Amino acid sequence: MPNKNDVIRLSRYRNALIRLRALNFVKVFSDNLADATGVSAVQVRKDFSTFDISGNRRGGYEVDEVIKRLNKILDKDSIHNFIEVGAGNLGRALLHYPGFAKSGIKIIACFDIDPAKYKPDAEIPVLPIEELDDFVKKNEIRFGIISTPDLAAQQVLVRMISAGIKGILNFAPIYLRGPQDCVINNINLESEIENIVYFVNFAEENK
Repeated sequence: MPNKNDVIRLSRYRNALIRLRALNFVKVFSDNLADATGVSAVQVRKDFSTFDISGNRRGGYEVDEVIKRLNKILDKDSIHNFIEVGAGNLGRALLHYPGFAKSGIKIIACFDIDPAKYKPDAEIPVLPIEELDDFVKKNEIRFGIISTPDLAAQQVLVRMISAGIKGILNFAPIYLRGPQDCVINNINLESEIENIVYFVNFAEENK
């Protein structure tokens, strides 16, 4: 079974190929993709071999064909409905993030505990958290986003899993774990910023 890093690289290859196609590339070589994605050419060829993406050393890879293959592997040709919990500043920003639509992600409802945030008639309705279970089951939702404060995240996770959510993108500043049949990606923006600050300071101090 592919691991998380394998899938992340495939997504990077796809994004790089789309950029290269916009520059009128018809064919590319593993070296081109390696330069564009920050991996080695050997890794590109290994990944493509693992996922049965064909090409050859002399002719390279057909850009359009590889994009089609990656779209199929990553299921980019489908629309995936998500729900979100947490309508604070980050949550509202995620609701209107245009990059989701490009990736086939459609947030169809948001849930919160604060009545002041409820907007049931909005394009993407913000609803009471008590309605989450019925909404998920009625609409057969498999994916969710958590954008709550850390203290609420674990409780939200349990509720999502109980309702039938199988894949969760967690933006709360806390590491969450779930059962084996649930995929959880933890994205801690605060930690990522701290890493950048640390390594920039480290590099400047050790010139």
